[in-house]
Amino acid sequence: MAKRDYYEVLGVPKTATDEEIKKAYRKLARQYHPDVNKDNPKEAEEKFKEINEAYSVLSDPQKRAAYDHYGHAATDPNFGAGGFGGFGDFGFDGFGDIFDMFFGGGRSSRRRAGPQRGNDLRYDMEISFEEAAFGKETTVEIPRTEVCPTCNGNRAKPGTPIKTCSNCNGTGQVQITQNTAFGRFVNVRTCEKCGGEGKTIETFCPECGGSGRVRRNRKIDIKIPAGMESGSRLRVAGEGEAGIRGGSPGDLYIYIYVKPHPKFERKGYDVYSEIKLSITQAALGTTVSVDTLDGKVELRIPEGTQHGTSFRIKGRGIPQLRGHGRGDHFVKVRIVVPTKLTGEQRELLKKLALSFGEDLSADEKGFISKVKDAFK
Repeated sequence: MAKRDYYEVLGVPKTATDEEIKKAYRKLARQYHPDVNKDNPKEAEEKFKEINEAYSVLSDPQKRAAYDHYGHAATDPNFGAGGFGGFGDFGFDGFGDIFDMFFGGGRSSRRRAGPQRGNDLRYDMEISFEEAAFGKETTVEIPRTEVCPTCNGNRAKPGTPIKTCSNCNGTGQVQITQNTAFGRFVNVRTCEKCGGEGKTIETFCPECGGSGRVRRNRKIDIKIPAGMESGSRLRVAGEGEAGIRGGSPGDLYIYIYVKPHPKFERKGYDVYSEIKLSITQAALGTTVSVDTLDGKVELRIPEGTQHGTSFRIKGRGIPQLRGHGRGDHFVKVRIVVPTKLTGEQRELLKKLALSFGEDLSADEKGFISKVKDAFK
C-alpha cells in the first residue's frame, strides 16, 4: 500500500512553517491517540503511527528538504548515503549552494555541519484555581524526538565500523577551485560524501534508520510552584527535542491556564468574593461563615453595614510566587431585599418605617420598593 504524502497526513501545505507543522501535529496526535480512541484502538494506533512518522520527517529541516526533493524514496535507509542520515550526498541545496560555490560561504557550511541544539517543545496545561494557588506535582506525557538508544546517536549499527571520510580526510570540508572570467576562486565547502561530519558509516542503525534519533512518548514529572497565574510559562530545561550531531536538547515549556472559580476571583495575590446578607443582618450585625482557599472562616459583620462594604481577611489570599507571605481575601457585602412578604412581615416593616419618621402615605411607592431602590 502506497504511503500518503506527509503534508497530506498532517493536513498542511508544503509552504507550512515549522510552527504550523507543530500545531497540526499536536492537534492530530491528541485526536488519534490510542488511549483516547477506545472504540477502535487498532485503527487509531495505525493513524497515530502515520502522524508521528510524518512529523518526524517534516519537523527536521534536513529530512524535510530531502523529502521535498525526492519524496518517500529519501526515507529508504539504502537511498543515497543512508537516507536522511546521509543528507550531504544530495548535492546542491538550491540557490544558497550555488552562491556559496562562487562567493564563499564556508562559515555557513561549517555551521550546518556542526552540533545543533534540539527544538523546544510546548505543552498546554489546565489547572484548577486551588492548584494555581498552592502548587501541584503531576506527570505529563510528551511526544518528542530522542537520541536513539541503540546507536547512542552515532547513526551506525552497533558493532559496525565508522570510518574517516576519504574525501575530506576527516575535516568535513573540501576545497573547490573554480577558474572563471574574473580569476581563480578557491571555495571551502562542506564535504558532500560525509555531510561535513568527517566520517562515513557503512551500515546504518536499523532502529533509527541512520538519523541518530527516534520518536518516543516520554513521561515527565512536573512541579508547578504555588502562586502561578493563568498564561504563565514554566520552563523545564533539557526536556525538549534531542539535538543533532551531539547538540544539546531543547527545553520544554509548560503554559499554564487556570480554570475560573465559581466563587473566587483573583487580582494579583488577593482573592475576592461576595456574601449575601439580609436587611436585618446588615442592620443588626451578625457573624457569617465565609468560604476561603483554606476552608470556612467566621467573619463578624458589624451593625449598620452598608451594601457594597468590603471586609479584609488578612493572609488568606494567594501565596506569593517564589516569595514569602500571602495576599489577602476581600469579602464584599451584597444586601438582598426580600421579594415576597407575608401580611405580618409587611406590617412590621411599616411600623419600623414609622419609627424612623418616614411618612409612607405620602410616598406613591411602597416601603419595600423604596428599600429596593436604595440597594440598586
